[in-house]
Amino acid sequence: MKGRRYRVEHQTRYVHAGRTLTSQHVACLTPRTLPRQRLCSHELEIEPQPSYATERIDFFGNAVSEFTMLTRYAELEVMSRSVVEVFPAKSQVDPYSTPAWEDVRDELVYRRGARYDPAAQFSYPSPYVLLAPEVEIFMRDVFTPRMPILAGALALMHRIHHEFRFDPGATSITTPVTRVLAERRGVCQDFAHLQIACLRSLGLPARYVSGYLLTDPPPGQPRLVGADASHAWVSVRCARDVWVDLDPTNDVVPDARHITMAWGRDYGDVSPLRGVVLGGAEHVLHVGVSVMPLADEPGRSP
Repeated sequence: MKGRRYRVEHQTRYVHAGRTLTSQHVACLTPRTLPRQRLCSHELEIEPQPSYATERIDFFGNAVSEFTMLTRYAELEVMSRSVVEVFPAKSQVDPYSTPAWEDVRDELVYRRGARYDPAAQFSYPSPYVLLAPEVEIFMRDVFTPRMPILAGALALMHRIHHEFRFDPGATSITTPVTRVLAERRGVCQDFAHLQIACLRSLGLPARYVSGYLLTDPPPGQPRLVGADASHAWVSVRCARDVWVDLDPTNDVVPDARHITMAWGRDYGDVSPLRGVVLGGAEHVLHVGVSVMPLADEPGRSP
């Protein structure tokens, strides 16, 4: 089966009004290796050079880079370059063959002596996905009794896509789900958090997925370097060891155009770059992302 290969470049630049004293950073910029995704190469360039750097695998299985700056600087640039091969799904899960959502919920209920199911951690509130009565009301008529879980999740995805408007200026990282629900606008991060909140309000496990999406330029115009952006979507557990990704922003089931970076409970677990800076006064953040399809080459089956 032929895969699609992409070169992904993610540039983050901090420009400070003064010079920093010291800083520590955590970067989640390495694409995952998955059954349908192969990481061909990855490099992380940091300028100025960090005093200390290390790599690890976090609790959710994501590759994480950590680095410390002990020298003073006024500008910090972190450039991630990856080549990724993504394969289309061999088959799609039939929504109506999945278990009733009540059965999926009940499998996670704690029972003395039973083996802990790791999916349970994705069924509870998290810092960016707090549950509220408004959320339950919004999705109450979507998941009817005994509805197959994937059929319900797809219906919820369709509803969010059709009732909400994509508006980059309407929200920020800290905007709560209840405000997104009230104002009916936001960006991919908001729509992913909202769908996760709806699913978790039923006790269903859903995780936040960060990554990239290949977008096409307007007809007759070249693809611009740095014009793309990070993307986010949802993964819902439909049965034991069966997770299905859903993209409420675009109302699609992700396939070979979606590149998976990391997953966690919400954005806070997988933000591309975060840290603590001492000194430097105010700063301006510049982010540029490019997703470039590479020339067709023979791909390997996953």
